[in-house]
Amino acid sequence: MTDTMTTIRVVPGNPRDRQATALLQASHALMRSLFASDENHFLSIDELCAPEIRFFVAREGDKTLGCAALANKGSYGEIKSMFVDGAARGKGIAHKLMHRIEAEARAQGLTTLKLETGDKLEQAHSLYRAHGFVECPPFGDYEANDSSIFMTRDIG
Repeated sequence: MTDTMTTIRVVPGNPRDRQATALLQASHALMRSLFASDENHFLSIDELCAPEIRFFVAREGDKTLGCAALANKGSYGEIKSMFVDGAARGKGIAHKLMHRIEAEARAQGLTTLKLETGDKLEQAHSLYRAHGFVECPPFGDYEANDSSIFMTRDIG
């Protein structure tokens, strides 16, 4: 039996790629189903193509199973658009994406990673805590609300 962990690669991706777009649309649909529109802070596909954003996909063979983005905010990096296809969960894909985001942040000279996530996304909270993130106050343009959890991690 082959270990599937060895076949998953995290590589730079294009949010406009058909498979990446399908994942992002699934993520956006999930967020819309769980949170009010003013509580959703996901980036559009066009916004994910901005020069200050690095977008990564997790691929197994020719299939895209997950994605994540790093937005360089100057003094810190923000994790955006972290999502793994429901059928592919349990393969360690989210952990591989987190490691790649952290490596990219370090390569850009960033010493802190931050993120905003929804209070109902308990699996995401567990993932982020497993990678050393702790809760923090709102940052950047975010404002405190009833559904957001803000987290940070020093990587420097």
